[in-house]
Amino acid sequence: MNEREFQGVILAAGRGSRMAPFSENYPKPILPVGNKPVIQYQIETMHDLGIRDIVVLIGHKGFELSKVLGDGSQFGVSIRYVEQSSTLGIAHAVGCLEPHIDRPFLLFLGDIFFVPGDVPRLFELFRQQGGGAVLGTKEEHNPAAIRRNFSITLNPEGFVSRVVEKPRHTTNRLKGVGMYLFDLTVFDAIRRTPRTAMRDEYEITDSIQVMIQDGLPVRPCNCVVDDINLTTPADLLYCNLMLARSSPNGIVIGSNTSLHEGVHIESSVIGRNVTVRNAISIRNSVVFDETDVNSETGLDNFIVTPTGMVDCNYGIQNGRNLWINSSRAFA
Repeated sequence: MNEREFQGVILAAGRGSRMAPFSENYPKPILPVGNKPVIQYQIETMHDLGIRDIVVLIGHKGFELSKVLGDGSQFGVSIRYVEQSSTLGIAHAVGCLEPHIDRPFLLFLGDIFFVPGDVPRLFELFRQQGGGAVLGTKEEHNPAAIRRNFSITLNPEGFVSRVVEKPRHTTNRLKGVGMYLFDLTVFDAIRRTPRTAMRDEYEITDSIQVMIQDGLPVRPCNCVVDDINLTTPADLLYCNLMLARSSPNGIVIGSNTSLHEGVHIESSVIGRNVTVRNAISIRNSVVFDETDVNSETGLDNFIVTPTGMVDCNYGIQNGRNLWINSSRAFA
């Protein structure tokens, strides 16, 4: 693929309040999975597809994101940042980028961890139909997961006839996954996208529906093996454990890490420059970079950061997070 043919766009401006306490210090896209920021996986996917020009929309603590990613040269791409002053839905976010987009673009939502499948197929379909849009999808066997995302109805020719954001009812197993390939006609559709009654936002699904009504071709493409929306700390833990279990010995350990000789680690991710001072067991857990672990008891289903720990067992049982720092615990 000609590297000038497509641009990359990553939306990374959300606050992520349900990811608290991490959202106080980290934009969700730089939370670590396997000791790499989530957004780095997306950038690497774009690079592998031949995309070199990437625009990142930032908002909440955007300076932290730009500090981690820089100008993109470390990943072999060029990154430009655009700041979003207000969050009014995905369509509004994409519309803010119109002055910075001059060709068809691949769009990722920056708080989703993708396990890629046949992503190049997106581009094959796009070229076959001569533009419009191709929606990244997955065959989803859990109707509740479709209801949390968006549903897709097809016409007899296999083109999309209807998309519904967070549908109450589902008619098939196609689920949108937060990956889209658009041509520039999407900006005309966004200009005619109304705010929704339910969420008072400009939904990208409504913009896609406008494109369909205009007669533009829109098709789905099952191009990911899995997609995990990082909504809560338990989601972050799940992604890390999934990656750890696919690694040799079921663990990932970063560089310059010092472990007490009696430490037992199982199915966990340990970051860089970590010190574990006591002979404890660490199971099904994640330790962030630069963390000094002083715990005298074992950790199981914990996320440990330089400033405290989240007990994900508590979150699973009680529907909220238990944050533990050096002096007290609070939910």
